[in-house]
Amino acid sequence: MEKFKPHEYQEYAIRYIIDHPISAIFLDCGMGKTAITLTALMHLMYESFEVQKVLIVAPLRVAKNTWPQEIEKWEHLKELRYAVAVGTSEERITALESDADVYIINRENLTWLIEKSGLPFDYSMVVLDELSSFKNWQAKRFKSFMRVRPRVRRVVGLTGTPSSNGLMDLFAEFKCLDMGERLGRFIGQYRLSYFRPDKTNGKIVYSYKQLPGADKKIYDRISDITISMSSVDYLDMPELINTEYPVYLSEKEEYVYTQMCEELVLNVTKGMEITAANAAVLSGKLCQLANGAIYTDAGEMAEIHNRKLDALEDIIESMNGKPLLVAYWYKHDYDRIVKRLKECDIPYEKLDSDDSIRKWNWGEIPVALIHPASAGHGLNLQDGGHVLCWYGITWSLELYQQTVARLYRQGQSSGTVIVQHIVTKGTIDEKILKALEGKNTTQTALINAVKAVVKK
Repeated sequence: MEKFKPHEYQEYAIRYIIDHPISAIFLDCGMGKTAITLTALMHLMYESFEVQKVLIVAPLRVAKNTWPQEIEKWEHLKELRYAVAVGTSEERITALESDADVYIINRENLTWLIEKSGLPFDYSMVVLDELSSFKNWQAKRFKSFMRVRPRVRRVVGLTGTPSSNGLMDLFAEFKCLDMGERLGRFIGQYRLSYFRPDKTNGKIVYSYKQLPGADKKIYDRISDITISMSSVDYLDMPELINTEYPVYLSEKEEYVYTQMCEELVLNVTKGMEITAANAAVLSGKLCQLANGAIYTDAGEMAEIHNRKLDALEDIIESMNGKPLLVAYWYKHDYDRIVKRLKECDIPYEKLDSDDSIRKWNWGEIPVALIHPASAGHGLNLQDGGHVLCWYGITWSLELYQQTVARLYRQGQSSGTVIVQHIVTKGTIDEKILKALEGKNTTQTALINAVKAVVKK
C-alpha cells in the first residue's frame, strides 16, 4: 500500500467535500477524484462520524475496478470496508446485504436498486461518479434517484465537463444534488429563466439558446456548492500528471498469454499459428496480446480480447466531448479502435496531415489518433487539447517523450497535461511502463523484462 500525499488542490477538494453536505466537484480526467472523495469519506465516517453508509454510483468498469483499486492502494484507506454490487441479481443482493461502509454499484443498476431490489435505500451519503450521466431529466436513472433523494443527507457529484452539450445539461445534474433549490424544480422553469427558443416549427421547439448573461447567472446560483479543478487556481502550473487505467484479462485470455510466454508458440485456431523466434520478437507478440489482437505467421490479425477497447470507450465518455489524443502502435490497434469509434458514433480523425493537425488545434476533432513515429519534433498539438491516452505503450523512450511533448510544451493553454496509460495488468505492459519511468529502454531491459515474464 502507498502513502497518500495529496497535492494542495487535492487537500482543498477534500476539505470542500467535508464542509459541504452537497458538493459538485468538477475535475479534469486523471486528477485524483477517486482518492479525494475516499479520503473525505474516511474523515466523515471515522473522525466526525457524520456518515454511516455510503453508496457510490459509477460507470460499470469504474465501479468494478477503479474504486476498489483506489481503496486497496492507499494506506490511509485500509480500514474502509467496501462491497461491489455488480454482476447477476443474486450477486448484487449479496454485496448490498454484506457488512460494509461503502457500497459501489454501476449506474445501469441504480433503477434496479431503488425500484426492484426490495432493499431499503438507507444510505446517508451518495456519490455520483460522472454526474454528467444524470443530465437527462427524462431518463429512468434520474427519475429513480429523485424518488429517494430526500432520504440522503449528503450528495457528491463528480465529473470533468458537466455541460458538454450546453448549460441545459446542468438542470438535471444539479437537481440530483440540491433537489431544485438553485436552478429550479422544473425544466420549464429553468428554460424560461435562462433560455429562449432557437430552432422551432410552429409551437414545436427543437433547441434553445441561452439568454444574454445567463451563463453568469447560472454560475452564480451554483457557485456556493461547486468547485472546478481544471483551472490554474488550484494547481501549480505547469504540471504533468501521469495516470494508469488498469484492465484485466479473463482466465482464458491469461492462458493464451501464458502459452505464448512459455512455449513461444500460440495456436489461435486451426491452421493459424504464431511463433516467436527470440526474446525481441516475443516482446512484440506479448505487446500485441496485451493490446487485444495479434498478427499470425500468415500476416492475418487474430482478435483475443477487447479489454483496452472497453477502457478507451470509458475514457472517451469521461471526457464528455473534450478533445482526447490517442496514441496507438500496431496497425490492428488502429483498425480496431476505428471500428469501435464508428460503432459508438464517436467522431475521430487520424493526425497524419497538415489539415488534420489544423483541425485538431482548432478544437474540431473530439478524438484524434496518432502514431508515435509520426509525432516528431516540432509538431505542435497543444492548442487542441491537454489529455493524451496511450492505448499501446512503446518501448522507445525517445518516441514516448516526443509524443507526450506534443501536448506538454510551452503554450499549453490549460496549464496541465494529463497522460493516461491503459495497462493490461499481469502483462508486459507493466514492464514497459516501469522501464519508461526509469528511463531504461535499452534492448537489455526489453529482454530482461521478457525473461521475467516467462520465468513467472
